[in-house]
This record gives sequence, structure tokens and C-alpha cells, in this order.
Amino acid sequence: MAPPAHTLTQLAERFGLGLRGDGNTAVCGVATLAGAGHGELGFLANPRYRSELAATRAGAVVLREADAESAPCPCLIAKDPYLAFAKIAALFDPRQSPAPGIHASAAIDPTAHIDPKAHIGAFVSIGARSRIEAGAIVGPGCVIGADCVVGASSELVARVTLVTRVRLGQRVLVHPGAVLGADGFGLVRNGDHWIKVPQLGGVVVGDDCEIGANTSIDRGALDDTVLEEDVRLDNQIQIAHNVRIGAHTAMAGCVGVAGSTKIGRNCLIAGAVGINGHIEICDDVVVHAAGVVLQSITQPGEYASGTLLQDHRGWRRNAARFKQLDEMARKLHTLAKD
Repeated sequence: MAPPAHTLTQLAERFGLGLRGDGNTAVCGVATLAGAGHGELGFLANPRYRSELAATRAGAVVLREADAESAPCPCLIAKDPYLAFAKIAALFDPRQSPAPGIHASAAIDPTAHIDPKAHIGAFVSIGARSRIEAGAIVGPGCVIGADCVVGASSELVARVTLVTRVRLGQRVLVHPGAVLGADGFGLVRNGDHWIKVPQLGGVVVGDDCEIGANTSIDRGALDDTVLEEDVRLDNQIQIAHNVRIGAHTAMAGCVGVAGSTKIGRNCLIAGAVGINGHIEICDDVVVHAAGVVLQSITQPGEYASGTLLQDHRGWRRNAARFKQLDEMARKLHTLAKD
């Protein structure tokens, strides 16, 4: 069943947007500027796509006031067009919540508590003393170990594993293949071999967090690994034991965070960043893609490291020169003294 259409007047009033043009224009879907057709809402947030505005076939566009004069169709005016578009797009999300109940193939320990308003999908396993709260959705193939909590209205999409002592807050979304609460990488050397350090803590995830596909969050060695509220993790991220991530921080794919590191609030960590263990990153820090964070960051701001892509021959020459930098610096220092 298709989502209902909305007029521009209705959208403007609902989301506090300006309106230019025919408010009776009906919107029945959303799309990009280049791909939108009649009855669909496009958006212009990035100036790089401004050239596509004049030729768009969208029924309407959400954009900034400065771009409205160039639009060939009715407009919704927003200070942040991408944010406005995201809110409007949610009205056209066709997903429907499954009905409450427990699938016949689910295996549930007798000591687990399942709220009657929760949904438990096919081939789910739920361990001892775990609790699934009202409105939660546990999708097919999920495995929930002992002493876990899935908070109200949270969703484990499919094949999610909560190993042990994982506590999810309300409205947490966990995508397929994620593993929370596995052993942290705790080892101690005993002569010529390793001894495993027991991982006795858990994982605590605050309200409104999102955890991407195939992301791993290890449980703590003694204290818990903690994600505060509204933390957003992309796919294939590794969060080691006893890490703490502050509220409203977001990380892109393939980030790795080593153990016992503390990351502040409102941080943005771009893709493939590596973060050392036992350090602290303060609030309001941006780390650009492929950066390597070896020491604590104590001042808000943007940080980057690594070398930019270049042709292979040029990179090899510069790599060879890099090895000579120390010797060159010493020579320059000697020359400066003379």
C-alpha cells in the first residue's frame, strides 16, 4: 500500500518551512534532483548540484531561500534543506512494524521475559534472564545470550548477536550481522604463550543509537563498554573493550577504536580512521578519513593525517624521501647554526 500524498502547504506547516508557489501541489514521494519526476519532491543541499536545479522535473524542491529564484517548480524553503528532506522522506518510508508475538521456531529460555507487545521472529534464540521490552522487534536469526536487555521499541533487524550482558536502551536500531558483547581482546604474556584475561563487563547502549551491519562492540574487561544516547555507528566498525563514546557522536565505516579510549560528545569520525587505546578525544572533534589518532585530542576542531593519493611513481619517490627527512632536518639545523 502506497504512502498517502501530502500537499506542500501541509508539509510546510508540519515542519516549519517556508513555501513559494502553489501550496496545493501534491507530493507522493521523494527523489534526487536529477531523478525526480512529477509528484516527487527533490532537494538541493549541496551547491555542487545547483546546475541540476533548472532542468529538474521534480514536482517540488526543498532548498535554501537563496536558490528559490532559480527553481522551475514550487519550493519549500529551509535553512537546512537536507534535514528538512530527511524529515519529509520519513513520511514515505513504506516499512511496517511486524505484529507482536513469538514465532513458533524461536527458542526462548524459561527465565527470559518477553513483553506481550514485542515481536520475536523466526529462528531467534534468547538466553537466560534476558528481557525484551514492549514494542521491541527481534528479527529472524538473532541470537541473544544471557542477561541481556532489548529496550522498548528497539529493533534487531536480522542475524544480530548479543553475546552476554548487553543492555540496549529505547529505540535502538541494530543492523544485520552486528555482534555486541563478544570478548574484548584481553591477553597477558606468560612466558612463551598468552593467557586470556576474563572479560567480566558488559555493553551499555543508550537511547536512540544506531549500529551498522557487521559492526562489533566488545564487552568490557571489568567495567562496561558504553555508547551514550544518539550515537551513530556505520558498517564494519570495531569498538574495543571499555571504550566510551559520548552522546551524538557519529562514525563512518571501517573505523577502529582500541581499548579504554574515551571519545567525547558531538564528534564526527570519518571512514577508516584508526584510534589508539587509552587516550581521550574531547567534545566537538572532527577526524577526517583515514586519519590515525595516536595521542589524546584536547581541543575541539578538525584533524587529519595521512598522505593524499597520487600516481604510484610519484608516491614511491616521496616515500623514499620520507626516510631521508631526519637526516635532511639535521643538515638544515647545522646550516642554520653556521
